[in-house]
Amino acid sequence: MNRDTRRSRVLLALLLVTSVVLVVVDHRGDGSSPLDGLRHAASAVFGPVEQVAAAITGPVSDAVDSVSRLGEDGDELDRQRAAELDGLLRLAGAGRYEVVPARVIAIGAAQTFSWTVTIDAGTRDGVNADMTVLNGDGLVGRVKTAGPSTATVLLAVDPDSSVGVRLEGSMEVGFTTGQGIEDGSAVDLRLLDGQSTVARGDRLVTFGSQGDTPYVPGVPVGVVRSVQGSPGSQTRTAVVDPYVDFTSLDLVGVVVQPPRSDPRDAVLPPKPASTPQPTVTVTVAPSTDTTKDSSR
Repeated sequence: MNRDTRRSRVLLALLLVTSVVLVVVDHRGDGSSPLDGLRHAASAVFGPVEQVAAAITGPVSDAVDSVSRLGEDGDELDRQRAAELDGLLRLAGAGRYEVVPARVIAIGAAQTFSWTVTIDAGTRDGVNADMTVLNGDGLVGRVKTAGPSTATVLLAVDPDSSVGVRLEGSMEVGFTTGQGIEDGSAVDLRLLDGQSTVARGDRLVTFGSQGDTPYVPGVPVGVVRSVQGSPGSQTRTAVVDPYVDFTSLDLVGVVVQPPRSDPRDAVLPPKPASTPQPTVTVTVAPSTDTTKDSSR
C-alpha cells in the first residue's frame, strides 16, 4: 500500500514538472510555439467532437428553454381544437348530419397534381368512399378512398372536383370546379341556366347528389366574389370564395348518415349585420337681424 502511495506521488510530481516546463516553453516562443503542431493536432481530433457536442446540446438547450412555454402552447392548442369541435358539432346539428370526427394527418404529394389530404379515420370507423367531408365552416370535399384506419379526401378546390350547388333562397343550380390552393383556394361556378340572376355576395350550398353520395344537401360552400357574363349570355360563370380555409385544415367530419330532409339554407352562417347609415341632423338657427322697419 505504501509502494502504491509512493508511486502515485512520484507520478503526480512528474506530471506537475512536465506541465510547468510546457507552459514555460510555450510562453517563451516568439511568433510561433513549438507546441503549435501538437495544438493543431488536438484541434483536428477534438474539433469535430466539439461540433457534434454543440449540435446535440444546442437543440437540447432549445428544448429545455421551450419547456416553460409548453404549458402555454398546449393550452392554446386545446382551446383551438375545442373551438373547432364546437363549430363542427354546431354545423352538423344544424344540418342533421351524423358525422365521424377525424384529423388531417397528411397532405397529398404535389407530384400527383391533385389536392388531397389524409385523415385518421377509415372503414373501421364507418368511413367509406364517396362520403361528404366538412368542418365547422362548410364543405371540405369527399372521401376518395378509404382504408381500415385512414382515408384520402379529395378537396373541393381540386380541379377534378365537381360539386352541384344551389344559390341561397332560389332554385338556381350549377356546378363548381376547383382552382387549387395555389390560386387562392377559389372555385369556379357555372350556372345551368344562362338567364339566372347571380351577383357578388350571393351564397351557395350543396345541391345534394343522388342517394346523397358523394355530397349531402345544404352544406355551405362559399360566397360569390365576381360574375362573368350578362344574363342571357351563352356562358355565365362566377368566382366563389369558399367558406373553408384549405390551407389550415385540422379537424373535419365525415358524414356517415345524411339528413332525412334537405336542410336548404339552414346551415348557412348568419349574414353580417348591415352597417347603418349615419343620420345627419341639420339645425337652422333663427335669424339674428334686429333691424326694424323705419316706416312703422
